[in-house]
This record gives sequence, C-alpha cells and structure tokens, in this order.
Amino acid sequence: MASVDEPPEKHCWVCFATEKEDRAAEWVSPCRCKGCTKWIHQSCLQRWLDEKQKGNSGGAVSCPQCSTEYQIVFPKIGPLVYFLQQVDRALSRASPFTAAGVVVGTVYWSAVTYGAVTVMQVVGHKKGLDVMEHADPLFLLMGLPTIPVMLVLGKMIRWEDYVVRLWQRHSSLVYFCLCMGHPIPRIPVEGSYGGDHLSVSRTLCGALIFPSIANLVGRLLFRRVTSNLQRTILGGIAFVVIKGVLKVYFKQQQYLIQANRHILNYPEPEGRADATFEDDNENSGNE
Repeated sequence: MASVDEPPEKHCWVCFATEKEDRAAEWVSPCRCKGCTKWIHQSCLQRWLDEKQKGNSGGAVSCPQCSTEYQIVFPKIGPLVYFLQQVDRALSRASPFTAAGVVVGTVYWSAVTYGAVTVMQVVGHKKGLDVMEHADPLFLLMGLPTIPVMLVLGKMIRWEDYVVRLWQRHSSLVYFCLCMGHPIPRIPVEGSYGGDHLSVSRTLCGALIFPSIANLVGRLLFRRVTSNLQRTILGGIAFVVIKGVLKVYFKQQQYLIQANRHILNYPEPEGRADATFEDDNENSGNE
C-alpha cells in the first residue's frame, strides 16, 4: 500500500502511458495544470508542438487546458546559421512585395508592347516605327500603356443599352395609344429578356481585339482610302455602328418575345375530362 507522502503516478495526457510502462521516458511538467494533466512525455509534447506550429518553429504555443504559454528553449546557434536565418526571414518578408512588383511590371510592359503594336497596326508598320523612333521616350513610356486602358474604358461605354431603353420607352407609349380598349402588352421586368451583364473577360477581349477588327473592316470597306490611319478609323466607326445596330435590334426582339409570351392552361387527361362531364350531367339531372 502506497504511503500518503508518495507522489501520484505520472500519466501522459497524449499517449495515456504511465510511468511504470515506460521508465526510460523523459517527463516534463510544462504548465500550471494539476492532477492527471500535469505530466507529459517530452517526446509526446515535442510531437504535439510540431503539429501545432506546422513548420513555424518560432510561433508560441499554449496549454489547451490552462492556457499557459510553453517556455521553449533552443540550443545556441553559430554565426553562419544565425546569418542564414536572418536572410531567410528577410526573404520571406520581401517575397510578397517582390511578387507584386513582378506582376505589376509584367502588366506594364505588356501594355507598352501592346500599345506599340497597336500604333504600328493603325498608322502602318514603317510609319509607326518612324513615329516611335522620333518620339520622346518618356512620352512613349507614359503614352503607350494608356492605349489598352483607353480601349477597355471605351468598351465599357454601353451606348446600345441607352438606345434600347429609349426605344422601349417610346414603343410603350405607342402601344398604349394603339391599344385603347384592348389588353396592353406586358412590360417585362428589366434584365429578364437576355440583357447581357458586364463580363470582365468579354470586355477585356473585345477591347484588346478592337484595333485588329477596325483595321480589317477598314481594309474591306474603305480600300480607296490611301491613309492607313484614316482607313482604320473609318473601319472602327463602321464596325461600332454595325455592331450597335445589330445589338439594338437583337435586344429589342428579345424584349418583344418576352413581352408577348403567355402561359398555357394545364392539359387535363381525356378520361378525367369525360368524368368531369359526366359528373356535371348527373348534378344537373339531380337538380
């Protein structure tokens, strides 16, 4: 029988092993816990810390019961290891800013390249190169990237939607005047008749490909124009007008289809209709 002054048997609260089961194990009491959660194997605590820190060896870890922060002591390191450790920390802190700078630089120089290609495409290859060679480098570095930005902003101007709304507003008044004494056509809820939402990918692709389309349309429709710049401008205007007219017509037709839709009655089975007819006859006979 154990004496009163004998300390209680140690139990590891991770692996639940006792002191008698593993007498060679190293035990530690790292927090203010008492009783069965006071002791833990050093190896079990090290493994539990590794799982909690997840590779961040410098992070603080506390006891899950009493919230006491464990006092972790590392061995002394040499000057070379300390230097490499500081370099690693500096790289970890600087890497997000470096990555952001690389992304911004890539986008910027891609915009510069796109602007230069667009200039040569619009005014002609030889004339475009001559203009960029004699231009101020600072003006080129500031002006060329604005070309794709202006194209995207111009693509976001949805003038066709304004024309469609204006057309529908006046057409509703015409319907009201012509349908005196007759049912007025239903006015669809805005956006329920295929109105296209602003798509980032569609807007970006349409804006960046617009100079090529304008140049192609200009070559097809305005061959007699000798200036490549004028031909491209005329081709761009013609493409915008043709596309806008088709888009307005398409949206208006979608509006009319939606306004003139109706819901059919539910088709009852023939047997059920005959039974209903017989029930009506019986009811009329009883009366």
